[in-house]
Amino acid sequence: MNDESTFDTSAPAGPADTLPRPAPGSATGVGSMPGDDVREAVRVAVEAVPTLPFLPELPARGPGADMIGRTLGMLVELYARVEPSGWRFGDRPGRDTRRARAFLAQDLDTLEEFTQGYEGPLKVQVVGPWTLAASVELRGGEAALSDPGACRDLTASLTEGLRLHLADLARRVPGARPVLQLDEPSLTAVLLGRIRSASGYRTHRAVDRAVVEGALREIVETARAAGAAVIAHSCAPSVPFGLLRRAGVSGVSFDFSLLTESEWDTIGEAVEAGTVLLAGVVPGTDTGTGASGSSGSSGASAAGGGASGAAASGTGSGSGTGSTPLSDPAGSVSGVRSLWRGLGLSPGTLAESVVVTPACGLAGASPGYARAALTHCAKAARTLVDDPE
Repeated sequence: MNDESTFDTSAPAGPADTLPRPAPGSATGVGSMPGDDVREAVRVAVEAVPTLPFLPELPARGPGADMIGRTLGMLVELYARVEPSGWRFGDRPGRDTRRARAFLAQDLDTLEEFTQGYEGPLKVQVVGPWTLAASVELRGGEAALSDPGACRDLTASLTEGLRLHLADLARRVPGARPVLQLDEPSLTAVLLGRIRSASGYRTHRAVDRAVVEGALREIVETARAAGAAVIAHSCAPSVPFGLLRRAGVSGVSFDFSLLTESEWDTIGEAVEAGTVLLAGVVPGTDTGTGASGSSGSSGASAAGGGASGAAASGTGSGSGTGSTPLSDPAGSVSGVRSLWRGLGLSPGTLAESVVVTPACGLAGASPGYARAALTHCAKAARTLVDDPE
């Protein structure tokens, strides 16, 4: 496995020249994988993308293995249970919390087994505070997003839980240089006031951008102090690149097909400031149409919806390579090259500024396709090194 660090986690949040750069030719997965075979999923996540292996999520195992449930199991002194409408906070840990923690422990045990002696970057994913607040109900049935105090408590609990999670990862894989991915598919909807209430007849008020940025920065600073680089992921449209950059993230993961020309300047500013782009260019399912992800999978689109639907599945197209999206690695990143030329950026910086990924999570794919898609991402990333023009 490649032991060259994709992200220099020693670099603190700060000026552009201190932000980390990826190892040229890096690729990774978004997070979710199909099926319920933990050993196979971890093996693929480690072997198919050796430049940046990751801890997969397997939502097909049921509640607690989904991205929301996994993250809820990490919280400190906050507990949740599954209701017909979705996840809801409760007074004490119950079987759903215990199940989520057991799934995570099993996954980490397996990761530890497959990374014996490994030294290099290793990515883990959690749901960020704003998608979590939009996705989990308070006792009364409304999303935690509706209560500013609940949002603050949730952020504090998540921050402490992530500190413990990163410490556990360091103990299990001592040679790992952790990369923490904050899944925030609902972030844009939170900022625009598009998260629907429990009744569905109204939406929750937009959260002030400074408040959103402050909560994210709190988590980023804690993770950096624990030795982790932090990236943010969303496969929803209109990713707030500028806000995420100001919050201190080192990279942004997104569905490249949803990028519009009006966002090019923002992308250029982010790249020039040192932000790494994790470009989702490979379709997330076997169809080649680009429908990607699955309910509860890491990176699921959440342009709106209430507490139970904020992390529902979305779509994202891939490379634009037609009905055979895995036949042409160089073609998969042709759009990225075009973007680089359009922005007037140096071709020499392309391979170190872009990490190639699927458009979204792979939970909706077949196991064979998921493996092939990640392998294809690695090949496509390599073409950026061999032919940046």
